[in-house]
Amino acid sequence: MSSQPSASIAPPDHQQPPSTTPPARKRRHRWIWAVVLIAFGLLFYWVITQHQKSQAAAMGGGGRRGMLAGVPVPVVPATSKTGSLGIYLPAIGTVTSVYTDSITAQVTGVIAEVHYREGQMVKKGDPLVDIDARPYEAQLAQAQGALERDQNLLAEAQMDLERYQQAWAKNAIPRQTLEDQEKLVLQDQGTVKNDEGTVQYDQVQVGYCHITSPISGRVGLRLMDPGNLVTANSTTTLVVVAQMQPITVIFTLAEDNLGQVLAQMRKGAKLSVEAWDRTNTTQVATGRLATVDNQIDTTTGTVKLRAEFQNATGALFPNEFVNTRLLVNTLENQIMVPSSAIQHNGDTAFVYLIKPGPGNPSASSQGGSSSSPSGGTSSGGGSQKGGGSQGTGAGQKGSGSASGGASGSGGKAQFHVVMQIVKTGATDNGWTAVTGIQSGVMVADSSFDKLQDQSDIIISKVGIPDTQTTISGESNAP
Repeated sequence: MSSQPSASIAPPDHQQPPSTTPPARKRRHRWIWAVVLIAFGLLFYWVITQHQKSQAAAMGGGGRRGMLAGVPVPVVPATSKTGSLGIYLPAIGTVTSVYTDSITAQVTGVIAEVHYREGQMVKKGDPLVDIDARPYEAQLAQAQGALERDQNLLAEAQMDLERYQQAWAKNAIPRQTLEDQEKLVLQDQGTVKNDEGTVQYDQVQVGYCHITSPISGRVGLRLMDPGNLVTANSTTTLVVVAQMQPITVIFTLAEDNLGQVLAQMRKGAKLSVEAWDRTNTTQVATGRLATVDNQIDTTTGTVKLRAEFQNATGALFPNEFVNTRLLVNTLENQIMVPSSAIQHNGDTAFVYLIKPGPGNPSASSQGGSSSSPSGGTSSGGGSQKGGGSQGTGAGQKGSGSASGGASGSGGKAQFHVVMQIVKTGATDNGWTAVTGIQSGVMVADSSFDKLQDQSDIIISKVGIPDTQTTISGESNAP
């Protein structure tokens, strides 16, 4: 049998080649992914750029430091000096009146008159309050009348006694009559003495009706008005008088410092005490240490001390909070510099000495690194960067106001700074005792953010404000 080819199968040369074009939907998906990747790339680039800019701003701006390269830094100078430095023990205290009298009524009655004004300064014996004294004056009159009657009875008994004595001398009366008369006289004497005591008591009661100031001081606010009824031995206060001159301050010190104070007191020294305001910026008064308490508070480990102030101007007020400074010793012949001129690198303290002539950067740098005061190579260059374009402006302003430095446009600087390690001691009133430098030398007292060893400077009245940190990361804005 002959076989015929099937009608459904076409010869190979008549078949269409397979299609290689992907569907349109797949092409659209690829374009979307490409756009998304490009957007992510741009966003990542923008984030990295902003991060680098913020780091540059935080580090002070290397570009700005480049702008200041070769420009002398304006510096405010300070001079070390030799003098005395006090050793003070700071504490907090409360102003306390030597005497504070809260006056109450000792008799019952109606207030007739108030003589004082609120806040008035009164002297001892000045009238303050009057209570209606008429009932007590009437009792006093009665007591005085009884006294006069009994005094006359006593006088009569004494005359009779004299007659009996004369009659007894002539044996005209019996002995018993004379002795009875003697005892009668003694009885009348006791009655008169009792009357005298009653009169004195009534006089005191009348005196209580006229209240006067027991001390000199300042009167407080009025607590009772005329017409108010007061009772004897009541807890209701009529008026408060507080002594103002002199006045005292009670403050506390740690028990570890008590030995220094007692050692000076045994020598008979009059220790000075300064009182400062709440913010510890203004000195209010100066006084003397009066006494030390007789025991230490075991709960706090402190002891109370009392200082006395004359308070002539009335600057100290009762119950006022103050900061105190107790002078326990004075160091003589100390070399001192302003505390703001001392910089720190960890535990090492140093100052920038001002020297004539331009600096020699090669003497303090090796491979672009600055030498730290502690002896090694530190990151001080990074911390000495400027404060941005604002700092550049300040530097230009300082150059214009310099009193004798180079203009920074090409001439050699007339001054430079040298880093000098010092050892610090006691500090008082903005000055610190140091060793390692001599008296009378000039040190830098500003623009520390722009300074490093051998930096060229100009002497200026206004330096660059310090807004950065020192080598050790501590803030040193003056």
